[in-house]
Amino acid sequence: MKETVVSGIRSTGKLHLGNYYGALKNFVQMQHDYNCFFFIADLHSLTTHPTPANLHGNVRQVLVEYLACGIDPELSTIYIQSDVPEVTELYLYLNMNAYVGELERSASFKDKVRGNPDNVNAGLLTYPVLMAADILIHKATKVPVGKDQEQHLEMARTFGNRFNRLYNSDYFPEPFAFTYATNLVKVPGLDGKGKMGKSEGEGNVINLSDEPEVIRKKVMRAVSDGGPTVENQPKPEPIQNLFDLMKVVSAPDTLAHFEALYNQCAIRYGDFKKQLAEDMILATAPIRERMQVIAADTDYLKKVAAIGREKGRESASKTVREVRELIGFRSF
Repeated sequence: MKETVVSGIRSTGKLHLGNYYGALKNFVQMQHDYNCFFFIADLHSLTTHPTPANLHGNVRQVLVEYLACGIDPELSTIYIQSDVPEVTELYLYLNMNAYVGELERSASFKDKVRGNPDNVNAGLLTYPVLMAADILIHKATKVPVGKDQEQHLEMARTFGNRFNRLYNSDYFPEPFAFTYATNLVKVPGLDGKGKMGKSEGEGNVINLSDEPEVIRKKVMRAVSDGGPTVENQPKPEPIQNLFDLMKVVSAPDTLAHFEALYNQCAIRYGDFKKQLAEDMILATAPIRERMQVIAADTDYLKKVAAIGREKGRESASKTVREVRELIGFRSF
């Protein structure tokens, strides 16, 4: 029997190169070897109060991009989080045994409070509980997460184990971080520091849906410097980030060519960036073309969402039914 993998992406906008090379490309391979549930986390996105139109549009966008990247609804279960109400029911049960103190100590909660002190809502505080419900609802044992999510995964284990102790069972298995790829791919942003991410602004990311001219403009504006002054000198972070991006999207001989120019103090960043942009355009072109075809087929999207809802609820309703029995909820 295949092990169960669960992963979700928040529906807060378009997917980018970091999402694709850091996660989705692995998901496409993973679905052949595991029982995979890939969900669109629209409930999580409510902490930032999107408008109804934006919420629906973002969910649709992520669904289109999941499919365009190669996630197969016949091999995996692709579902919209809010289509599976059992998740929120389990979220309620887990909340009853989650303590305010441990939730307030969450690193991500502290970051959110610092970053947006005027929007410290209860959803942000209990975010790790909802994430735990997402994982435990399918009794997943493997969760592909980055370093910034490892504390949430540890909390999911805590909540599952606490439920097991409270109700004298071994019902929930322990989920652990899972790296499918042998080499982790680092996808830095264009702003010269840190990883590619939507929270840093549009100029930091290359979206999978970006048109060629948009990609060219973004890359040409990427942070660089005046160039090396000594042969073989170490690259400062913004320049190393650009080379790391080239490592992801370009051919090895292209990367080697520009490495040699840098080490010889002969590199021209204009030429380097032009090449990087064209390689990004080439890498994203097949996905972008598939997105246009899929986005135009509303009937197909409705069918995929309906299939995902049915498969997601089949798994989730079994869990909730058994959890209710363990807690003591029984019909008379």
